[in-house]
Amino acid sequence: MKSLSSNKKYILIVFLCLFLVFFAYVDIFATLDSKLQDSFLKRKGPVDTEIVLVAIDDQSLEDLGRFPWPRYVHGELIKILSQGQPAAIGLDLIFSEAAADPEEDLALVEAIREAGNVVLPVYANLEGFSARQGAIKTDNLVVPFPEFPDPFITGHINTFPDPDGIIRKTALYLDYQGQTVPSFAWQVYEQYCQKKGLPAPDLNRLPLDPIKRLEINYAGIPGDFEHISYSQVISGEVPPEYFQGRIVLIGPYTVGLGDFYFTPLAPEVPMYGIEIHANIVQNLLRGNYLQRAPFSATLLAIVLFGIAAAFGFTRLSPLKGVLLLSALAAGYLSVARLMYSKGYLLSLLYPLLLLALGYLVALAANYISELLERRRITGVFSRYVAPQVVDKLLEGGEEKALQLGGSRREITVLFVDIRGFTPLSEAAAPEEVVEILNEYLTLVAQCIFKYGGTLDKFIGDAAMAIFNAPLDLEDHCFKAVQAAWAMKEGSVPLQQRLEEKYGRTVQFGIGVNTGPAVIGNIGASFRMDYTAIGDTVNTAARLESNAKPGQILISQAVYEKVKDRLAVTSLGEIKVKGKAQGINVYQVDGVHLGF
Repeated sequence: MKSLSSNKKYILIVFLCLFLVFFAYVDIFATLDSKLQDSFLKRKGPVDTEIVLVAIDDQSLEDLGRFPWPRYVHGELIKILSQGQPAAIGLDLIFSEAAADPEEDLALVEAIREAGNVVLPVYANLEGFSARQGAIKTDNLVVPFPEFPDPFITGHINTFPDPDGIIRKTALYLDYQGQTVPSFAWQVYEQYCQKKGLPAPDLNRLPLDPIKRLEINYAGIPGDFEHISYSQVISGEVPPEYFQGRIVLIGPYTVGLGDFYFTPLAPEVPMYGIEIHANIVQNLLRGNYLQRAPFSATLLAIVLFGIAAAFGFTRLSPLKGVLLLSALAAGYLSVARLMYSKGYLLSLLYPLLLLALGYLVALAANYISELLERRRITGVFSRYVAPQVVDKLLEGGEEKALQLGGSRREITVLFVDIRGFTPLSEAAAPEEVVEILNEYLTLVAQCIFKYGGTLDKFIGDAAMAIFNAPLDLEDHCFKAVQAAWAMKEGSVPLQQRLEEKYGRTVQFGIGVNTGPAVIGNIGASFRMDYTAIGDTVNTAARLESNAKPGQILISQAVYEKVKDRLAVTSLGEIKVKGKAQGINVYQVDGVHLGF
């Protein structure tokens, strides 16, 4: 079973990037992206002291009575303000219907005429509007004092909240039956420029979106702009000179009058309509416009973070991956804040979402890859070694344990064969033969595993074991002899049972040798076995073939390492196949388990 390859991980990251690019292009999560920008990018700044609000607040309602007030009261306010020669006056109140007393309308209109710089609001019915390119269009415009022929200075006060109810943009003009209707704030700004002798910028040169809306760069939160109670001006508490050369915006400043909205800097605190107009006017005064960065900037961020995910997250540990994720996210936020200071809003959601999902995908891919690798190691070595050895391998005891090829190391090799098995197989039924063989080989495997050995292979009714591979095994030579002795002792009950049932018995013949050998996965890339090769292995096999039933033979090399812990009989030098010279052989008569 193969682990998840790096190429497959890269392909997953590429598909993730493509999905995020598509989502960013259609801006499917625009509202969520805007909320992130509100939280991490947008900051309040100093408000312009050129702008002052005359607030129809709770104090004014207490002083002047229930609203709406007679229109001559507004006329009186405008006369007082005009005495101070303000640069522009914006009266954010709708007078779309005639007053019950015509004299009230006349008094207010005459005050507006005399001032000459008062901007009145108009309102377009845009219910169900849609506009993809060009200005937002309307065929229904509510105008002030329709019974008066005066060419009042007017601007629309329509708001365009985002789906989450936050006002982030303003339409600087509408299209009414082919005519341009500027916004209320724009008209106030134009009056200011005329008074100050300043050239007004070309409205079409501003950074507007496809439907001619400007991103509002809020300077203040609710309450930041200087505001004075309406009643304080009427009562003379604030002198007209206070407003000289300034922009004066008049409008509701209490929740009870309903003219309030929610904005990015304080999404849970209502901001009154004249405060929003004040923010827009300040944008125009200072030229600190805000616009969304082009899609190419988001695309570049997604591509760069996709590369980081592919070549970073997939190769790092989870902890290091989190550190890289945090560093990249912090770096991108720093760049986004820098761009915001220059008037550009970078998308936060899609690049940061790619980082987060890229990390999770890499984490999942690495986990799956590790799981597959664990299964592969378990599948290969569970046949050879004890479960605890497999656990050590999975913990990283041998990084190259499953690679094709081998390494030279000192090992002890044990060969064991069942003597007398062929005559027994002739006396017993085939099913019984298999059962007997399985019992003997189970005993062999248990003894090998008990002493930390590796079961290399079964060869018919024989077996080969390796000690000190794939993991280091302390005192491996003695442990191999202990395993051999355990096989000899453990077979006694089996021999007795076979003797009673069949009149025949079987015994082990065992050979043990120690020395250098080449150990590792040997074979083809598609079929390999973990084994050992070399003269050490061949000698152990020759010892086993020379062992009589019930005999354990060890080489001179084994004897030298464990002689003080064994009872042995020297058999002298014997000639073995494949060697020109004979080898000294010892028969194991007992193992001193106390050592």
